[in-house]
Amino acid sequence: MNPGEIVLNGQLIAAVPIALLAGLVSFASPCVLPLVPGYLGYVSGMSNGPRTKQAPARSRVMLGALLFVLGFSIVFVLIGAFAGTIGAFVVQWQDVITRVLGVVVIVMGLVFVGQFSFLQRTVKSSFRPVTGLAGAPLLGVVFAIGWAPCLGPTLIAIQALSLNSGSTGRGALLGLVYCLGLGIPFLLVAAGLNWVTGSVAFLKRHIRAINVAGGILLILIGVLMVSGLWGVLMSRVGVLIDGYVTTI
Repeated sequence: MNPGEIVLNGQLIAAVPIALLAGLVSFASPCVLPLVPGYLGYVSGMSNGPRTKQAPARSRVMLGALLFVLGFSIVFVLIGAFAGTIGAFVVQWQDVITRVLGVVVIVMGLVFVGQFSFLQRTVKSSFRPVTGLAGAPLLGVVFAIGWAPCLGPTLIAIQALSLNSGSTGRGALLGLVYCLGLGIPFLLVAAGLNWVTGSVAFLKRHIRAINVAGGILLILIGVLMVSGLWGVLMSRVGVLIDGYVTTI
């Protein structure tokens, strides 16, 4: 499969906004949002050592955030690629697998709205990367692995899309788009923009409502997958997009 096919596939284009939204919802989750200042302090070298009156240069904070995002992106893109690869070998059972994954997505949606809270947890690790820029990528990897159970609701949905793509490249691309949704807010906060600070404060005040809305969206997607309407919907959207692209 050539790169053009990866980009212009209608079903893939339809799945990309969902992957991006899943990343944004993950950032706004209780697992991530309240801890953002701590992550940025760690990767910029402010969490240890003697306190000084002068804060690290904004460029250092930005670089640390970028390396942190790069670290967890490597993990999530590899997971997406793996799911896409598996999907290529189980195409003949794709309908059954989609329905089964739909049940999982519904359960994950219920987790997101506050049910089965024992499923929404992190894996505690005694390993701590070195503070500062040198440890930022490794902290991103630790974040991706340790926080995967807590981010499970959105990750499961993305892996379902990756599996259905039946392609290593498409699965990796969906994983990358998910990382953009999760990572860009980190970079915007690190940039210290006033409107971003206000937006984060808004998200913190309404974090419960955001999680409920995200959970309802996951449940809706899960119901569509279980009923078989998800495949029909994605196919029709894909045909519309393919038809639009060919007319350009």
